[in-house]
Amino acid sequence: MLWRGQRQSDNVEDRRGMGGGGLAIGGGLGGIVLLVIALLLGADPRQLLQQSPGEAPSAGTQNSRPLNPQEEELKQFSATVLASTEDVWDDLFRQQGATYRKPTLVLFTDAVRSNCGDAGAAVGPFYCPGDEKLYLDLSFFNELRTRFHAPGDFAEAYVIAHEVGHHVQKLMGTMDRVDAARGRMGEAAANQLSVRLELQADFLAGVWAHYAQQKGLLEQGDIEEALNAASAVGDDRLQKEGQGYVVPDSFTHGTSEQRIRWFRKGLETGDIRQGDTFSARSL
Repeated sequence: MLWRGQRQSDNVEDRRGMGGGGLAIGGGLGGIVLLVIALLLGADPRQLLQQSPGEAPSAGTQNSRPLNPQEEELKQFSATVLASTEDVWDDLFRQQGATYRKPTLVLFTDAVRSNCGDAGAAVGPFYCPGDEKLYLDLSFFNELRTRFHAPGDFAEAYVIAHEVGHHVQKLMGTMDRVDAARGRMGEAAANQLSVRLELQADFLAGVWAHYAQQKGLLEQGDIEEALNAASAVGDDRLQKEGQGYVVPDSFTHGTSEQRIRWFRKGLETGDIRQGDTFSARSL
């Protein structure tokens, strides 16, 4: 991705090196299940985060892990990708006669507090609709390369664009409608609705990539990097790797094939009207 020299967003809150004690992912999760959840992109924080029963960290608590030049470059990269999503969604909302309210990207180290609860880095990147912020521990990008086998800067850009997709869903009222509907459903039906929400976020990430490509920001191989990342975080692939078998009724994000399909659809059309995953008979 040709990101150097491009505009960087001012909507970045850097909390790296702050906090870290007293945060926990609760719920009695076993090691295998926790591993699967930790590897999922776009985790729903209202399902995965719990307020820690311990003492909350103070804002000034210093983390023992030092910041390094590589992470500083990743910060600049993330701020540039965020700025690109701002430009695209500003334009698309304006075309609909609406105003795009920009989210904030929060960078943290190891653990963080959000309006959706306290989270450790194991949760992965997430969007909190309660404060309209995206949360990212930059070490996740290393996980993307090593554990997911999904290297490349555009794979990393896909992660951010997916979370921004959730923010777009919040602004469009989709997330609130889905939350209300899930509360009236059994677990399997609620999971299916969650899959449709996540696949739409993949589609919206593809819409952003469509316009980023038009603006000349993509290099050869970038699309393949994003598709590889989408495939790497499919529920079927993660469950197979994490526990050795697949339980479709427990899917919350969609299969690798589905995630690729909806991202590609957004990429090819650039038309948000084509992303109604909730009415689609086949995902």
